Amino acid sequence: LSDLSSGINAEYGGVWSPNVKSLCDIRVFNSLAPSNASLSVEDALRKHEQEKIRAYGERVLQVEKCAFSPLIFSTNGVMGPSAERFYAQVARLISLKTKQSYSDSIRYIRQRLSFSLLKTIIVSRRGFRGTKVTRVTEETDYNLLYMTRVNTDNF
Repeated sequence: LSDLSSGINAEYGGVWSPNVKSLCDIRVFNSLAPSNASLSVEDALRKHEQEKIRAYGERVLQVEKCAFSPLIFSTNGVMGPSAERFYAQVARLISLKTKQSYSDSIRYIRQRLSFSLLKTIIVSRRGFRGTKVTRVTEETDYNLLYMTRVNTDNF
């Protein structure tokens, strides 16, 4: 990616047509926030999608010579029109490749997406509380490290 790398979140190949890359910018917004409270969810989705298209659409088409899909989601799980088209196309490609039904593919994608959105919301509300990273050095006592992890996993 050229100068767009600071704003574009993901790059996919072969979604809309073979050998054509697709750049996606993802936004999750709170539909109950004061800035969105006066809008319906559909209008808020459309507003955020248009902001992304104005910010990146022309440059992606002219400079990168590829497709652009703004993937907009509300925190209550509603997808924007471009996101629905994008995930429908991905589900169609998965169903063709894996010989599964389209409904199974789209169900799987929506299930994974809902858990990802839920995880994003939880992390944004309470912060990341992942596992503690232990640095391994030459002086690390591996038996003590293993015993410590076993003991803390039981609580």
